[in-house]
Amino acid sequence: MHIPKMPAQSQNTFRGIRSSKFRHVYGKGARKENCYENVLITQKAHDTAACAVNPKFVAIAVEVAGGGAFIVLPLDKTGRIDINTPKVTGHAGPVLDLKWCPFNDNLIASGADDCTIKLWHIPDGGLKANLTEPLADLQGHQRRVSIVEWHPTAENVLFSAGYDYQILVWDARRGVLMQTLDLHTDVIYSLSLNRDGSRMATTSRDKRLRIIDPLSGKVLQEGLCHEGSKACKAVYCGDMGLVFTTGFSRFSDRQYGVWDEKNLNTPLRLDTIDSSSGVLTPFYDHDTRVVFVAGKGDGNIRYYEITDSPPYCHFLSQYISGEPQRGFGVMPKRGCKVSQCEIFRFYKLYATKAICEPISMIVPRKSDQFQPDLYPDTASPTPAMSAEEWFAGTTRGPVLMSMKTGMTIKTHRPLPLRPTESSSDKNADKKYAFLSRETRADYRPLEASGDNKEQCSTNSSGIESEKTYTSTKNTINKMNIKSGDSPHKLTSYAMQEKEIEILEKPSPKTESELRRAYTAQCEELKLLRRQLIIKDRRIHELEDQLNQFKTHHK
Repeated sequence: MHIPKMPAQSQNTFRGIRSSKFRHVYGKGARKENCYENVLITQKAHDTAACAVNPKFVAIAVEVAGGGAFIVLPLDKTGRIDINTPKVTGHAGPVLDLKWCPFNDNLIASGADDCTIKLWHIPDGGLKANLTEPLADLQGHQRRVSIVEWHPTAENVLFSAGYDYQILVWDARRGVLMQTLDLHTDVIYSLSLNRDGSRMATTSRDKRLRIIDPLSGKVLQEGLCHEGSKACKAVYCGDMGLVFTTGFSRFSDRQYGVWDEKNLNTPLRLDTIDSSSGVLTPFYDHDTRVVFVAGKGDGNIRYYEITDSPPYCHFLSQYISGEPQRGFGVMPKRGCKVSQCEIFRFYKLYATKAICEPISMIVPRKSDQFQPDLYPDTASPTPAMSAEEWFAGTTRGPVLMSMKTGMTIKTHRPLPLRPTESSSDKNADKKYAFLSRETRADYRPLEASGDNKEQCSTNSSGIESEKTYTSTKNTINKMNIKSGDSPHKLTSYAMQEKEIEILEKPSPKTESELRRAYTAQCEELKLLRRQLIIKDRRIHELEDQLNQFKTHHK
């Protein structure tokens, strides 16, 4: 049998199978006992994930009767979740996006339909009761807030995008709006920063892909992204200078594209994925250069390897599941399990069931030892600079850490100050702390009271500490009160100082501040009533002692 000879050009076209260490990556779903069941996932139709994860907690936006709420669960609290689990319930509208701070595992930002961004502090161990008071209430958007994003290297810098076509840049530590980027003419669909935060890629309903300098607020590059009418998403590919996008063609086929940040006129690569209707969301791993693509309503996750030479994007494989997904949360790299060769971990929200399932992306290796080729040094939870440095124009890459020694590292940061508080207010609170103690009135002269500190330190609940007595005496000395003044005069001085302190405080400007002031006044009134009752009781006791003393000496 004669076999025709292939032309030389055709023989050179076939180059064989491309070798890659991630070619055989597979997804592994968690067992039922390691999932989070009975979670009433929000039904709000939006393209954001409604889920956020870090090495301590998983946060999920949930369905509630009114307003907006989300639950925060410790990672190890798996299984069936109690229907009465404490929630974070401070928003007046549905929660649309959640993001954990990369440098503080106890701090989370939430954007909602009520046009606000709120910052919340979650204590270690999770919530014991509903959390209603945020650390900060950031108000600046005129319409719903659909995207919140932390700066990857600068501490306390937060970006937010809303349906008012604006991107706002916040100093989260002080709760101050630092910059408004009014560069879009339609709704913003996605926002992604490169690895050092010096560039920002955005997509919007006007089908344009923009590269923006977030410091200067200038559009560096702009071009037509995907021609379809549905949402397109973009993610920055680390420090490679490439942007990966997903969207729809003119004929509603789903596509992906790879773009050079310096030229958006034509894509480096544009390819069709399939003909489904769900919006695709890309997730990029900076360390392995693998991008994962998951569609809302799909049951699978595709993954591609990005290179800096043609054809730029190589399809690896896909994870297939029979359950459609509503959204995903992504674990930071420092939370992955290196002993299992896990390079990525999703937290999948089911579309048809009340379940959140962890899905691990694993590179098959026979050894359970640390694999240095899979785990280069990754971004650590240590900021490279402060917010002030970044706003002044400084740019730095992330502080790196070894995955071998720092795997599953967690941060334990103290509770930051509320933006409405200042250090002087706190010092004044400590200075006049003795006024809020339940103490018995002491009618002896100051000279006599110095000899019997133990006797004068008793109160209705037992014994008051000697420290309170010393604090009271020091405060009286600072007020320049003469030692011969009567106790009633001392009390009058203290009350006058307290009134001056209250008058100097700024009046409440927001509803939440008004509520806090009302609650504080109610507590003070209760305390004053209590002190009045204790004072009357003490007077009666002294009168009885005086009568007994007179009777005894007769």
